[in-house]
Amino acid sequence: MPNQDSWTLLHAQIHQTLREKQLLPRRQSVLIAVSGGQDSLCLAKLLWDLQPKWEWQLGIAHCDHRWHTDAGMAEHVEAIANQWQLPFYIKVAPTGGSHTINLQSEAAARKWRYQALTEMAIEVGYGYLVVAHTLSDRAETLLYNLMRGAGADGLQALTWQRFLQPNLQLVRPLLEISRQQTGDFCRQMGLPVWEDPQNENWQYARPRIRHQLLPYLQTHFNPKVEQSLAQTAELLRADVAYLETAARDLRQRALYQHNTFDRQILQKAPLALQRRALRQFLQDMLPHTPRFEHVEKLVALINAPNRSRTDPFPGGAIAEVSGNWILWQEAQ
Repeated sequence: MPNQDSWTLLHAQIHQTLREKQLLPRRQSVLIAVSGGQDSLCLAKLLWDLQPKWEWQLGIAHCDHRWHTDAGMAEHVEAIANQWQLPFYIKVAPTGGSHTINLQSEAAARKWRYQALTEMAIEVGYGYLVVAHTLSDRAETLLYNLMRGAGADGLQALTWQRFLQPNLQLVRPLLEISRQQTGDFCRQMGLPVWEDPQNENWQYARPRIRHQLLPYLQTHFNPKVEQSLAQTAELLRADVAYLETAARDLRQRALYQHNTFDRQILQKAPLALQRRALRQFLQDMLPHTPRFEHVEKLVALINAPNRSRTDPFPGGAIAEVSGNWILWQEAQ
């Protein structure tokens, strides 16, 4: 455990959160994603201080996007890992020829980071990948997805933990900690925070939400809007978990031979479960994540006249009503 001088209320809060939510069991291998910013440095320092109590095998992972604004960042994070005597791993974005990755959009950069972090964790045999999303990130994500038309699943997207691979869990221990708190902690601990210019790049939506929308909402509507939005996300998380379980049960009861639905069973279910069950089915059948309109095309067949059919889904498959059945037919 940290000595008395370095033990803070934030150490106690994270220690309690880990125990109550059973996020990072004792004696497990834990890879910490560290960008060099205040949130990830705060997380890394907390886990490093708590390591003697939990007996984790810790490592630090860093993703180099090859952005010109990142020059020196990887060396900065590596120096911290060396100072704390922790293993350091790095993935550099490919460049040149067919391997070049365009990371100029938020979505592309995020996708590559998760892929790179997952590869690092698997290559070295870590069972847990820990990222530093905070209460503030949770509030921003809810607003961002709300404006894009997401349902409950998107609004609670930042969850405490989820599986990335069968033997690799993604964990977010800071979801009850605000960005203000991580900044205060870094100053208190004297941590060398690397200021990431991307966080101030207003061509991206999230910095605009962070620096324009949330301050406006705090000033004119609710000073504690971040906490309120994060609480909403947490409430939705429990609702989504329940609905997903109920939808899996409905899908199992209604689906025959992997590609035929019993309409009579689906008709007895509430619309919310119909949508979720059919979306789960489409997630397995389509080459990409199904959009709302894909799900609705299939839902419309539950009460449609005999011989009704959809236009082709991505990949060319169609669905058709045959009596009491909905038949999924792959492209020929």
